[in-house]
Amino acid sequence: MGVKNLWEILESCKKTLPLSNLENKRICVDLSCWIVQLHTACKSPACLKDKVYLRNLFHRLRALIALNSTLIFVSDGSIPALKLSTYRRRLGVSSEAIPDDMNSIAVSSLKRNMGSVFSRMIKEAKLLGMSLGIPCLDGLEEGEAQCALLDSSNLCDGCFSGDSDIFLFGARTVYKDIVLGDGGHVVCYEMKDIEKKLGYGRNSLIALAILLGSDYSQGIRGFGLERSCQIVKSLGETTILQQVTSEGFEFKKATKQNKKKGKNSKSNEQERSYYSVTDSQFLPVIEAYLNPKCHLEDSEAVSRVCSHHSFQRDSLQQLCFQYFGWEPEKTDQYILPKIAERDLRRFRNLRAYATLAGVQVSLEKMPVSCPISSIVKQRKAHGSEYFEVSWKGIDGLKTSSVPAHLVQSACPEIVTEFLEARMQKKGKRKPRQKNSKAIVDDVDLQLQGLILTIEAESNKSNLAYLTTKNAETEVIDLMSPCPIIYSSVVTSNANFDVIDLLSPSPNVRARKIPKRHENIGEYIDAITLDMDNNEVGEEDSYSLIENTHEVSYSLPSNDLIHIIDSDIDESPEHQKKARELRLFINKIKEDPY
Repeated sequence: MGVKNLWEILESCKKTLPLSNLENKRICVDLSCWIVQLHTACKSPACLKDKVYLRNLFHRLRALIALNSTLIFVSDGSIPALKLSTYRRRLGVSSEAIPDDMNSIAVSSLKRNMGSVFSRMIKEAKLLGMSLGIPCLDGLEEGEAQCALLDSSNLCDGCFSGDSDIFLFGARTVYKDIVLGDGGHVVCYEMKDIEKKLGYGRNSLIALAILLGSDYSQGIRGFGLERSCQIVKSLGETTILQQVTSEGFEFKKATKQNKKKGKNSKSNEQERSYYSVTDSQFLPVIEAYLNPKCHLEDSEAVSRVCSHHSFQRDSLQQLCFQYFGWEPEKTDQYILPKIAERDLRRFRNLRAYATLAGVQVSLEKMPVSCPISSIVKQRKAHGSEYFEVSWKGIDGLKTSSVPAHLVQSACPEIVTEFLEARMQKKGKRKPRQKNSKAIVDDVDLQLQGLILTIEAESNKSNLAYLTTKNAETEVIDLMSPCPIIYSSVVTSNANFDVIDLLSPSPNVRARKIPKRHENIGEYIDAITLDMDNNEVGEEDSYSLIENTHEVSYSLPSNDLIHIIDSDIDESPEHQKKARELRLFINKIKEDPY
């Protein structure tokens, strides 16, 4: 469709842009091209019956609506006389009545069959668009020619079309393809890039259409892609059409080389002859591209489609139920979040315009109310940050997710309020209540940690050894915290007792341990003894022996105990750990679960 091989020639000018490039733009759509694209993607009878093409069109439209893109559908009108032979060839119809010669221009344009399957598909698309607030301009002839006129007249920011001859009609920005997946993108061609990179203007592209062939001409036999491009570049943009209409194309025609003669033979050079193409059939082709039949930019039809058209919710619900079998709630679920996002972008644009004008307007004093009432929570999807927001003034929609950067730019006050409230909530949050199993597990972990700490500190200390007057187990009370965490007891009969030096009570009875340091669990049993029924005998005295200086402490019975301090002095760190151990043991006694 369009000029033969033209997309291939323009390949170096192709740009792939993110879908967000269409934000806030007015785009006219060659509706026939879109329906052909969507229908070609699924040609099976089932897809046609289930209207898959129309459903895909709906999702394409809702994505563009969310970006605040203003769309205008443009449909084809009558078939131009110059295109009748091409049209019949595509349909496989005999073209006896329309010969491929200049007499074809005398035949008037042909009205399209409005009862065909394709025409019915176009009608359904137009109804769907109208319910979404998208108007449709019915072209007089070629839809891409009408799109090009709107673009060249600055009534829109670009055109969607798959017909390459849209550039020949005067389009400046053309979007060929659109993809919604993976963030979405569009394939774009701009005339300024074609002129800069390739040196082709509109006139040069029309000349290429004459040489290569298009919907309006068969082209000139013997002209390939490379040769046609060379000739057009050599003639230049400004004079090429004038030369074509007045002098034609003058070029060398090379005959087949004689195999019996050498490549450099004079006879081979003589076989080349010069001739020119000045056929008058090129004049109507040029005229059709330069002055197509279209609605002018100041016409009533163009003014109508360029005016505002509102979203018709009830009509859309009825169409979706008729075409797709969707209940109204499902239709709302698809379209209302996009309508709300569009409204938010419009509100953001209004504030941006005010800022550019040098006016700072607070959120409360805006002439238009912000569509967001509050932010519910933060979300993350596809690697991007979103806010789930609650809406106001949108019937049928309570909350939906919106890109975080959009909310920040449209209403930063609401974002600030949300973040401050979240920080306050985090500061007031109460610790979670653990269940009984979690408490037991926590106690076990703390106990193991304390045991390891005790052993590590003990290994750093010089252990004190205790001797008694008899072979029985006795109790010692030092009346105050000591840097020695625990000590080994040496008795005359080689039985070892564990002495509790950290108990809050002065009277602590320790259990006997069969073997020194054999089982760490038994040390814990010794620490967690009942500490309420132990008494100290008044007749006993004890000595703690080390190799350092001597100090004395008194027992309640006024007996003396001779204690030799260890080499490690008492420190606040040891006192802290002693207090922690006492508190922990008391906690276990009071509430082990």
